[in-house]
Amino acid sequence: MPTQSAAARIQHARDVALEVLKPTPNELEHGLELHRDSVVIETYGLGFRATADIDALTAAFESGASALELQDLSEDMIMTRWATDPDLRREYHAAWKASGVTCILQNAGEEGNAPERLIKRLARYTYLNDSMDDLLLRATKPNDIVAAKEQGLHCFYMSCNGVPLPGDHISVEEELRYIRIFYQLGCRMMHLTYNRRNAIGDGCGEPANAGLSDFGHAAIAEMNRVGVIIDVAHSGQKTSLEAAQASQQPVVASHSGAWELTPHCRCKNDDVIRAIVDSGGLVGITNIPAFLGKSGDIAALLDHIDYIADRYGTNHVAIGTDSPYIAAGVLDEKRPAGRPARTRWEALWPADDPLFSPIWKQERQIQSLAWTNWPLFTVGLVQRGYVDEEIRKIIGGNFLRVATEVWPG
Repeated sequence: MPTQSAAARIQHARDVALEVLKPTPNELEHGLELHRDSVVIETYGLGFRATADIDALTAAFESGASALELQDLSEDMIMTRWATDPDLRREYHAAWKASGVTCILQNAGEEGNAPERLIKRLARYTYLNDSMDDLLLRATKPNDIVAAKEQGLHCFYMSCNGVPLPGDHISVEEELRYIRIFYQLGCRMMHLTYNRRNAIGDGCGEPANAGLSDFGHAAIAEMNRVGVIIDVAHSGQKTSLEAAQASQQPVVASHSGAWELTPHCRCKNDDVIRAIVDSGGLVGITNIPAFLGKSGDIAALLDHIDYIADRYGTNHVAIGTDSPYIAAGVLDEKRPAGRPARTRWEALWPADDPLFSPIWKQERQIQSLAWTNWPLFTVGLVQRGYVDEEIRKIIGGNFLRVATEVWPG
């Protein structure tokens, strides 16, 4: 069983979401049962954030560890301590059970393109996966996701927040060699860009909104050849559009939203959504309040699903929260104070971006969209009138189809 504080947090989040949804007893019962019986796939997730070993962090800080050392040590702890701390391990099991999620497209590669940077998270989540084999099946192909459900287990399907590029610029072919290497390491999906411009194209934060580069076309062709899913979630509108048009396989925006409902740079306009749909791909709806607009709660998430389903069909929409489950003890952590840090290179957002506004950090919004509320996302779809077959597609089947189409051979 989870600690009482963790159990109480999970229940409180459910109570908040239920107050927003107000399902009938029949809607609630049917939605929970449907969720429990379905293969549920989150098209992009941050996974789980454990508490850190504060004594170890403090010792490293006081010994003069650099900012990069402290970042690496902290990330290693919050990603992997679930496997080594018995209390965290019990909480980890409980959170998976509460969510009913079968598979997370796991954010397993720090934002950027440097291979040595990307490999850190991939290594950590691979280690966690291997260390939790009583709960997690190692998923490297689409059928493994179905097998996890059949065995009563869960799994990661690894995703990188960038295409690995060595920056040698010897030849196009040489520059793309790490795509296959990371595929061999288990990476199954890659962001073409993050918020900034790179050699492939413009990220969503770039005001110029330039499109796909010549090299970007070559990168897409190589990802198609190897069998890596192309993700344009953080790409600019024009880069996203041209990538979807250039790809010979389905393209996804794994955690995004509809621009027409929320004109935020992380959401996709109708032209981009149409191109993604025409590629056979999908748009995963995030649960970040600022990207959802309006109320910024679970109802707004359902509004974005409705928008895409109504205009483009239920075969092309999914859910990718981009939110983690956070261990109950994280809020009580007293980390060693550090110097103020400059804004990260990848964190290019418009100056007036609403993401950091207090209006999008209200308790009701955050709690109603808690990661462990995944079963209530399904209940909400029942309330919106989707039939069971459509719901199964939205909460997992659509991504499974995309993964199967991209899988080589």
